Amino acid sequence: MLQLHFTKDILPDSVSNDFQNMNKLNQQQFMKLIEIIFQFLLEPKEAERFMQQLGGFAVEHGMSPGPLKTLMKRALKKSLTAQQVQEDLLILGLNEDKAAHFSKQWADHSALLSRRAIGQTLMVNQLVDMEWKFGVTVGTSEIQKVGNISLQLKLVIRKGSSTESVYMELTLPQFYNFLHELERAKTSMDCFS
Repeated sequence: MLQLHFTKDILPDSVSNDFQNMNKLNQQQFMKLIEIIFQFLLEPKEAERFMQQLGGFAVEHGMSPGPLKTLMKRALKKSLTAQQVQEDLLILGLNEDKAAHFSKQWADHSALLSRRAIGQTLMVNQLVDMEWKFGVTVGTSEIQKVGNISLQLKLVIRKGSSTESVYMELTLPQFYNFLHELERAKTSMDCFS
């Protein structure tokens, strides 16, 4: 089997069977499937309802919703292009017309899908506050460690509707690396807004 873009794992034969079953769908059924999939991806707050729709559709047409859902989520997570999605669908056994139609829909929705994915990532762990304290090691049984500078960090992170404090201790070089990564993340986020 050729290398897939969305995963390096070896997929079970049932996945290929599901894509063969998709080839049996008529145009209207395939359009309905695509509509459900993109609603699921574009409206994460309604995910449970769309999963029920996808599950019902899959059972009705003799396939499993799992592999298709996994493919879409991983493709979104890896920021695959429409061309890469089309190549993966062809490798998995979807016929050319349906793969082309699906990849066109992917291209049409890619900007919005990317924004949604970034928004969900930010909502998972949002940094609310950060405090740090410098410290110097004054006494220890190890001579080399006396005089070492360290930083104690307290990060307040919002996880959903609650906040959590995370504590860590870093050496000075680790702290500077951490600060540099925070600045890079802020710059990246500024580009998206």
